Amino acid sequence: MAKTSVISPVPRLKLLYQKELVPRLQKDLGLQNVNRVPKLEKIVLNVGIGKHKDDKRYYELVVNTLRKITGQQPIDRIARKSIAAFKIRAGMNRIGVSVTLRDKKMYEFMDRLINIALPRVRDFHGVPHKAFDTSGNYSIGIVEQSIFPELNFEDTQLLHGLQINFVINAADKTHSKALLQAFGMPFEKEEKR
Repeated sequence: MAKTSVISPVPRLKLLYQKELVPRLQKDLGLQNVNRVPKLEKIVLNVGIGKHKDDKRYYELVVNTLRKITGQQPIDRIARKSIAAFKIRAGMNRIGVSVTLRDKKMYEFMDRLINIALPRVRDFHGVPHKAFDTSGNYSIGIVEQSIFPELNFEDTQLLHGLQINFVINAADKTHSKALLQAFGMPFEKEEKR
């Protein structure tokens, strides 16, 4: 029997980036070299277990949530240093879980986040402008996981938040912001003073 290879479709945002956004951003940002155009490297999702570190049911719920919304198995995070106030010792396992998305899964997740999940946030006025770090990476926090349509009622019985980090290869914050705006990230309106 001959093996048949299944060709998976290229995500919509990846095609948009390659065909339209690269030339447009190069022109708008005044870049001479196409390799200087900002590029989304990866998306990292983190959930801290916190005070529930001993609750196995809560841990399984968090792992299941990340698995459903990303399509990948999350990995456990290990404490790097001891913090007495939180009863955490260096080397302690399961203080959090994370997933790193790259290439196709990254673009698919970003498309679902921007076009489906964020509009479902109650009283949503846009994501903040000030969440860029010095390298141009962008981070947003989601208060509760129920905005993701992949989750059913049982998955949202215990609410928890998650952190989403967009790792962007860019010269500065303005280039990173231009990239995210081109993808359709709904930034909040800036008030004129």
